[in-house]
Amino acid sequence: MYLIKRLYVFILVTADKAVDIWSTNSYPSNVLSNLYPNSFEIDGIFCASMEGFLQSLKMKDAEKQREICALSGKSAKAQSNSGWQSDQMVYWQGESIQRQSQLFNDLIHRAFLSLFDQSELFREALLSTRGKSLYHTRGISNSQKTILTEKEFCKILTKIRDSSD
Repeated sequence: MYLIKRLYVFILVTADKAVDIWSTNSYPSNVLSNLYPNSFEIDGIFCASMEGFLQSLKMKDAEKQREICALSGKSAKAQSNSGWQSDQMVYWQGESIQRQSQLFNDLIHRAFLSLFDQSELFREALLSTRGKSLYHTRGISNSQKTILTEKEFCKILTKIRDSSD
């Protein structure tokens, strides 16, 4: 099934009807990747990339979170750990948040809105995908195993893009 989906998305991308977001793909896909160094600020915390922000949520210690937020690319990805998976708890600024909660969804959406508002390159890349479907075929679909599923990721980006002027 996975290979069929990848082939389907490949055909859509080739027909210029979709974008498969991945760091090694060409623009705008690479710029939309969480690994790309699109910096933004949320709640007074500087984030060098969305990946840094997402990985920081797995850390309870606020100072460690700040350090991870300041990373991008593979440096940020390397901070990943699976400790949060057992109790499905993540953290932001000293607050425990259930991974499967609306509070978590709201925080993630707010982070992407901050990125969209503050990074001209990210905003232009996302808006350039108007009229196309967004995919992240290399993403994980199980929300208990990943901080952000492929479906959640693409849904947030699509919602922000489609609600923009």
